[in-house]
Amino acid sequence: MKKIVNVAVGVIKREERFFMTKRLAHVHQGGKWEFPGGKVEVGELPEQALYRELKEEVNITVLNSSPLITINHDYGDKAVSLIVYLVENFNNEPKALEGQQEGWFSFEQLCSLDLPAANKDILTALKARLYVN
Repeated sequence: MKKIVNVAVGVIKREERFFMTKRLAHVHQGGKWEFPGGKVEVGELPEQALYRELKEEVNITVLNSSPLITINHDYGDKAVSLIVYLVENFNNEPKALEGQQEGWFSFEQLCSLDLPAANKDILTALKARLYVN
């Protein structure tokens, strides 16, 4: 049975734009844009992992977050469970600290980026949460 990697993901939003980083070429799903985050460590709650990972990866201090969606996806070589949070309240300016490209994008721009397959469901959940009257 394949091990599932639990990953805490932050959809960082300021006004009507979203912060994304581009995965380094040599890593799994390299060259694709993603919402930042990382693995949930043993004994750690997903929200704790989110706060830790966003501090380590993009140097923000999350003040609060709200659950958005959990996505289970099997890439064939790796299975992931993405526990996704909307992050609208944070300190510091997000900055990719691991050498990746970064950028702020509108929702429409997000929809045209090359994303890992599991991230596409994040867009659907985001649209439902933020753009449906």
